[in-house]
Amino acid sequence: MTDILAACRNIGRDFPCGKGGKEHVAVLRDVDCEIRRGARIALVGPSGSGKTTLLHILGGLDRPTRGDIEWPAFGSVEQLRPRRIGLVFQSPSLFPALTAAQNVDLPAILAGADTPPGYSRDLLARFGLGELADKLPEELSGGQAQRVAMVRALALRPGLVLADEPTGQLDGITAQFFLDTVLEHLEGTGTALVVATHDEAVAARMATRWTMDHGRLTSGGMKAAA
Repeated sequence: MTDILAACRNIGRDFPCGKGGKEHVAVLRDVDCEIRRGARIALVGPSGSGKTTLLHILGGLDRPTRGDIEWPAFGSVEQLRPRRIGLVFQSPSLFPALTAAQNVDLPAILAGADTPPGYSRDLLARFGLGELADKLPEELSGGQAQRVAMVRALALRPGLVLADEPTGQLDGITAQFFLDTVLEHLEGTGTALVVATHDEAVAARMATRWTMDHGRLTSGGMKAAA
């Protein structure tokens, strides 16, 4: 069994711009990286440097314009979600008609996986969010919704979790407490965690740092992926 969960080779991603979309802007340029089992990676860099686009490609949500991406330990892109890769988006992603507990249950329902009765409530309680179980997303603060989304991404114990600014709306103390709980939950599971963040305190908790600038990985990637 390979330890390589995802591997990018010379990845580039262009998006149309300008009048009529006839021109293109390169958001990712020649990105080489590997994510191995158990990795703890902070993806840092200024806004607009390509962090979110790279996460979307690693999660199979987007395809590169150039280069290749593979998921050796997982198989094809159709097999990635929701069981093998958990995703946490920077923007709100909870389903508005579902309670927090029902949102956490959703990956298991989509995957046809059996979970014990009350599993989502127990998981929310483990992360200090038990009192939110019956609340709708419109009743949650931005920070609460972010944390519920992270719990949802962890619900099926995926092999890889990709999180885009998961603590961006939390104060420093709450962010560190929540990160403590996430890391404790993942301890010994082999699940890799990649966190795109502007928070230096969060980045410092990860074993590896990837730095992006103008669509390029200027440090990390192939040399520091494990």
